[in-house]
Amino acid sequence: MIELVTTDGLFRLDGGEWEVTNNIWLVGDDREVIVIDAAHDAGPIVEAVHGRRVTAIALTHGHNDHINAAVALQDAVDAPILLHPDDTMLWADVYADRSPDRDLRPGDTLHAGAASLRVLHTPGHSPGGCCFVLDDEAHVFTGDTLFCGGPGATGRSFSDFGTIVDSIRRELLTLPPETVVHTGHGDTTTIGAEAPDLEEWLRRGH
Repeated sequence: MIELVTTDGLFRLDGGEWEVTNNIWLVGDDREVIVIDAAHDAGPIVEAVHGRRVTAIALTHGHNDHINAAVALQDAVDAPILLHPDDTMLWADVYADRSPDRDLRPGDTLHAGAASLRVLHTPGHSPGGCCFVLDDEAHVFTGDTLFCGGPGATGRSFSDFGTIVDSIRRELLTLPPETVVHTGHGDTTTIGAEAPDLEEWLRRGH
């Protein structure tokens, strides 16, 4: 079972602000779910959880628009917050007085009901960026690493274009072409739809 919640708010980095709509994904069954990202407003996420046990609040990366509802969500559902340690500095910009509960590590497996998610470390948009692959590889949750139309943004603090392309090539384009890509913003796509554009991304260089 995969469910989508969207919330609106501001992404802040390097002194700039941008209005964004974020995708929050719930993965699990009618008893347990994993929440992927916690953006802007915990209320709609709690409503979607609808009393189920949340086994983890798994953050794809540490940018404020993906984590700024994490603590409020945790207060409501009593679940651990998971983040890759390489994004600790981004987390600290939002939550200076506390840390995530557990580190995300490549190869870790997260469980909720009958679903399991394998953790991939995909730096580039941020140093600690992670994606989550559903156990049968039919679905991957890519945060801001891969969108419908190409890689996530680089060119701001802690990001690097070459690194994100290497991450996508190594960790994502090796998935089956029919794998559905659930993104952190915007439309869903597939690995097969994005893979042919790799050389164009490299030519574009950004």
